[in-house]
Amino acid sequence: MDMNEIKEIFFQECEEQLAELESGLLKLNDGDRDPETVNAVFRAVHSIKGGAGAFGLDDLVAFAHVFETTLDCVRSNKLEPTQDVLKVMLKSADVLADLTNAARDGGSVDESRSRGLVKELEALANGELPSSLIPAEAPVAKRAPVVAAAPAAKPTDDNGFQPIPFSFDDFGDEDEAAPEMPTYEVTFKPRSDLYSKGNDATLLLRDLSRLGEMSVYCNMDLLPGIDDLDPEAAYFYWAVTIKTDKGEDAIRTVFEFAEWDCDLEVKAGEARVEVASSGELPMIPVPFDLSILDDGGAEVSAQPQNDAADAVAAAETASNVTQLAAAAARVEKKESATAASASAATAVQNNAAASAGQTIRVDLDRVDRLINLVGELVINQAMLSQSVIENDTTGTSSINMGLEELQQLTREIQDSVMAIRAQPVKPVFQRMSRIVREIADMTGKTIRLITEGENTEVDKTVIDKLAEPLTHMIRNAVDHGIETPEKRSAAGKNVEGTVRLTAKHRSGRILIELADDGAGINREKVKQKAIANELIPADANLTDEEIDNLIFLPGFSTADKISDISGRGVGMDVVKRSIQALGGRINITSKPGQGSVFTMSLPLTLAVLDGMVVTVAGQTLVVPLTAIVETLQPEAAAIHSFGASHRLISIRNSFCPLIDVGRILNFRATQANPVDGVALLVESEGGGQRALMVDAIQGQRQVVIKSLEANYTHVPGIAAATILGDGRVALILDVDAVVGASRGQALRQEVSLAAVG
Repeated sequence: MDMNEIKEIFFQECEEQLAELESGLLKLNDGDRDPETVNAVFRAVHSIKGGAGAFGLDDLVAFAHVFETTLDCVRSNKLEPTQDVLKVMLKSADVLADLTNAARDGGSVDESRSRGLVKELEALANGELPSSLIPAEAPVAKRAPVVAAAPAAKPTDDNGFQPIPFSFDDFGDEDEAAPEMPTYEVTFKPRSDLYSKGNDATLLLRDLSRLGEMSVYCNMDLLPGIDDLDPEAAYFYWAVTIKTDKGEDAIRTVFEFAEWDCDLEVKAGEARVEVASSGELPMIPVPFDLSILDDGGAEVSAQPQNDAADAVAAAETASNVTQLAAAAARVEKKESATAASASAATAVQNNAAASAGQTIRVDLDRVDRLINLVGELVINQAMLSQSVIENDTTGTSSINMGLEELQQLTREIQDSVMAIRAQPVKPVFQRMSRIVREIADMTGKTIRLITEGENTEVDKTVIDKLAEPLTHMIRNAVDHGIETPEKRSAAGKNVEGTVRLTAKHRSGRILIELADDGAGINREKVKQKAIANELIPADANLTDEEIDNLIFLPGFSTADKISDISGRGVGMDVVKRSIQALGGRINITSKPGQGSVFTMSLPLTLAVLDGMVVTVAGQTLVVPLTAIVETLQPEAAAIHSFGASHRLISIRNSFCPLIDVGRILNFRATQANPVDGVALLVESEGGGQRALMVDAIQGQRQVVIKSLEANYTHVPGIAAATILGDGRVALILDVDAVVGASRGQALRQEVSLAAVG
């Protein structure tokens, strides 16, 4: 694997860390004070900084280091994560993402913004309030700090520390004004994971000794007898007193890549006077000869028992000779047991390493090719089934039995491949948080984004194409939907507006709702604007639903002036086209003064679906099986007329509208006799249950979805197309559009929008 491949893996991991960072900051912003949440946020920035240093990404390392220092103040309870503090950190997370993208794809980052945030982060770390958070009427000098009583450590960058991972030898020297070197007490307690990952406590102590004059004491309280000894456990821990002018951050940097596998405590203090512990064994002073470690690991491992003997000999001046003898015996027994079980420990570590690789990264193009091959497999399996049915009349031949097994295997392969493509919508939802913050800052509004159902899974292709329409909808909700704080206060609302983004599964589709608690759609203003732009006639008599849908017309905008956010009439028409290209629909419900809800209904996958093949006026259609509740043969007594052209069918003492699919799609000029056909009881989004009347049912099949819009054009009432087993093209019915057309709205509206476009 070359360096470019390693670098690509790093950037992929950065995406995961940035998502974890934003998720954690949003939890903190919502009041979550779980220490693990704070640790997760810190780890994300820490990991990005470490990897960036390995590749020489200095700008990214420098910003991440300042960000990390401020987060460490939160982690150590020196800085309270208030709303103002988190506002700075959320902006910093955005800049960190920009720096990562610039390092990967090239380009530049707004340096003035990043420099400003660096100053704000440093101010927070030093117990000061950034100037951007100080109200205009409050004097800067009298502003109370936002931190706790204990002052935060000064960032080590000011002392010459170079934040470059993997090398801690290069620390600058500066003259100290104080007469003595500061003294720090370090407690270092390794866990067994530290050793299983190849780290060495002795090497960490060696690097620590390079910061200044140091004394080390080894605590052996936890060392058990030989019978209870676990060769893979960690029993010793060290108490270190070090005099250094490098600061606390430099000490913690030594343990940078091991701190998650140990308990580390660093505090300023005086040199230790008492070395005895409260346990059974004393704290043994450990000689620290750097020359031994620098000569090579082989020499160190060749004399483990001598090192242990030296430790005991150095502690012979202690008062309790009996305890020292026991300590020496236990040290020798531990070394013997460790040597005897070395091969077993190695085998266990190898097994653990093998079991750790539970996931692999695969190029998306390879998965797409696999999806296409599965689609072709489904088509060929259907063609083979059709040929056998046409040529074999017995129905019991071995060919039929093999064909059934092939069909079952094809289904299992298809389900497995679809599972590979299924991913949660969380990354897209998290991306919207930044858009809300940026637009809110530009408009001077206070807005809170609430997300629900982030773990709802959908095909990766659908997720990739969701970002653009969601971005336009979020911008529209923040700019047009949510009122200014003054207007909300006058209306008796909370000055903080709320935008809610949710995702959920329903009837084999995914529903994404974007709701706001703003002013709702001003229908009179929308209608007058459409008339002024000559999008509708002045005497048009439209329902509330039809007026709401005018915002999807190309070139339509209610903005009074063009700004960086909106006003050019580009946005909601893009949303509608994007959703339709995915085989989905979008609906609007709005209540004046209370807000609006945009509902998008999308297929879970764009590859394969289960459908029922039907015949309508000589045409072959496929109805998605997820929309069908049941099928039935209508009887004359169950058919009832309603109005001039509408009919109802009686089903179990209830009435359901009967829709002639052939008439709605203009396959025939007159309505067919329901008794001569078959009724499909379907469940539609927003339309309840309806009975679709077709001429006949050919059977249930798994079909491969082919985009009709990409290969031909958008056809109202038709979601997509497919290839049947006999090679013919069949159209996949858009059930919701047909149901909407039965109410005299959807299809005519789509045709008119197409004409306008």
